[in-house]
Amino acid sequence: MLAPNLTVYMTTQHNLIDSGGNMIVELDHIAIAVSKLDEALQIYEKILGLKLEKTMVVEDQKVRLAFLLAGETRIELLEPTATESAVSRFIEKKGEGIHHIALKVTNIEGFLKQLKEKGIALVDEKPRVGAEGGKIAFLHPKSLKNVLIELCEP
Repeated sequence: MLAPNLTVYMTTQHNLIDSGGNMIVELDHIAIAVSKLDEALQIYEKILGLKLEKTMVVEDQKVRLAFLLAGETRIELLEPTATESAVSRFIEKKGEGIHHIALKVTNIEGFLKQLKEKGIALVDEKPRVGAEGGKIAFLHPKSLKNVLIELCEP
């Protein structure tokens, strides 16, 4: 039996749509900061059996990364290539581990505007080009219970 003042909404659509038509489509990836990418690949690819999709260096973000397939989502391993990179500072402060969760969205610009109006702190006021050429923007963890969220629009 449900609590008397509990309302349950059922939907057949799995996407989350807000009133502005902006949509969270799906989980895109979970990013893990690592000190040594090659050592991490030994664990995630060789021991866990995840399939390596690709590796690349993203010069402007000062990282070397690998995408691994994990069912319908991906794991992104991030290795800093410079001590002044955000990932290097993250590892220095918190150690290796989950860095961010990335959500695939539609209308990233409109979504950022709406989130800012609702009081969510933005790392990126405007989208920038991500590792795979799409638009990305980060939401500040201080507004999201200490979780860094990346929005991605292919």
